[in-house]
Amino acid sequence: MASVSKLNCKGLPRPKFTLASPVVWLYEQWDLSMNNISEIQPRTFHRLHLLSELRISGNQLRYISGNALEGLHNLRVLMLQNNQLERLPDDAPWDLPNLLSLRLDANLLSKVPAEALRGVRSLRHLWLDDNSLTEIPVMALDSLPSLQAMTLALNQITHIPDYAFTNLSGLVVLHLHNNHIQSMGSRCFEGLQSLETLDLNYNDLQEFPVAIRTLSKLQELGFHNNNIKAIPERAFVGNPQLQTIHFYENPIQFVGKSAFQFLPKLHTLSLNGATQIQEFPDLKGTTSLEILTLTRAGLSALPLDLCEQLAHLRVLELSYNQIENLPSFYHCSALQEIGLQHNQIRRIESSTFQQLTYLRALDLSWNMIEWVHPDAFASLHSLIKLDLTENSLSSVPVVGLGGLTHLKLRGNKELYEAFSPDHFPHMRVIEMPYAYQCCIYASCNSYKPTTQWDTELSNTNEDIHKRTVAMYPVHADTNCKTTQLYNLHSSATGNLLLNKKNLPITCLQLH
Repeated sequence: MASVSKLNCKGLPRPKFTLASPVVWLYEQWDLSMNNISEIQPRTFHRLHLLSELRISGNQLRYISGNALEGLHNLRVLMLQNNQLERLPDDAPWDLPNLLSLRLDANLLSKVPAEALRGVRSLRHLWLDDNSLTEIPVMALDSLPSLQAMTLALNQITHIPDYAFTNLSGLVVLHLHNNHIQSMGSRCFEGLQSLETLDLNYNDLQEFPVAIRTLSKLQELGFHNNNIKAIPERAFVGNPQLQTIHFYENPIQFVGKSAFQFLPKLHTLSLNGATQIQEFPDLKGTTSLEILTLTRAGLSALPLDLCEQLAHLRVLELSYNQIENLPSFYHCSALQEIGLQHNQIRRIESSTFQQLTYLRALDLSWNMIEWVHPDAFASLHSLIKLDLTENSLSSVPVVGLGGLTHLKLRGNKELYEAFSPDHFPHMRVIEMPYAYQCCIYASCNSYKPTTQWDTELSNTNEDIHKRTVAMYPVHADTNCKTTQLYNLHSSATGNLLLNKKNLPITCLQLH
């Protein structure tokens, strides 16, 4: 009798075959993946008493009888994914009393019989995703009181009935994404006393699922990419532990004023694409929010006390709205990123970004900004990226911008000012409206065509986002007739022009 701890027969070149000979070796792990196995005979593993992990994934199995796995009383992990399983044994189910993890994903299962999981009552992790299930296997799941994580994603489930998971009091993670779920019973999550993560993304839900109110320990909730049109008042009243909510890409037309109130642990709220929201949600009692995204929502104004409620914000993304006036972000002292692009902002006051000493990225592009207070950026000591593309500026204050590495000013047709390199000792990329504004950094007679620019950019370690370039009229004082991309590696005398970190500067003139 041989004794080894692990046998790996994965992907051995062999024709289609049946696994039949009784195995007597004392394996602890056995990998038979990708071996073209089409059948497992009864009692094949009968003497493999010490086996704890068995992998038979990526074969051609259509069915595995109950007695095919007989004798595997110490098996902890069974991997059967990527086969062609069409059904599971019902009358004589697998007897695997110590099994903890079962992978049945990527098969052809259309149902799970009521008695199919009766012999795996110790199971903690179950994969049933990427099959052809049309309903929740309610009766079968009733046999799994120890289950902690389960995925039923990527199936064809259309409805979740009441009490579907009533015996799964220990379940912590439940994935139901990428199905066709249109409705669910108001008590469908009854019994899920330990659930922390619920994923219902990419379904066909028409209404907000009030059933989640029974999930008192829920921390992470995903409903994005559904057809939910309204978030009711007190929507999450039963979920005080929520930390993350993803609701983006829903045709939301109404949000109850109290919908997101009193969620003291919520740190991420994303409502991208809620096109009909015109009033900023009341976030009273939701004091720990760190990431807030409300894009394409039709917002026209922000509350004056926004930062008094949300003092811990690190990321604020409010792009593609109709915001005209900005409040002071003074009390949002932890902010690191602000996205306000594609709004209707006209002025930046001295108090707007006052004392945001941790702010690193500020995007104000594609607005109508005509005026910026001379001290508007004075306290932004950590700012490295500032985007003012496509506004109506005639001047830009430089006080406080000495740490910039990226500055974008293209499309400001009234901005004729040329900025001295001394203002930006760390600059790597600066985009200007006119060609002569790049001449201060290098000779106007030396420029690189777009192909050379792209090649050099691909070799740098800087994260420079390449964008489609729009064409603008040339300033009357220049003789440039084509788009010029100035890479400031050389001055008129041929010397390398560097910033104080000895890194080459790139100046783009786009017209």
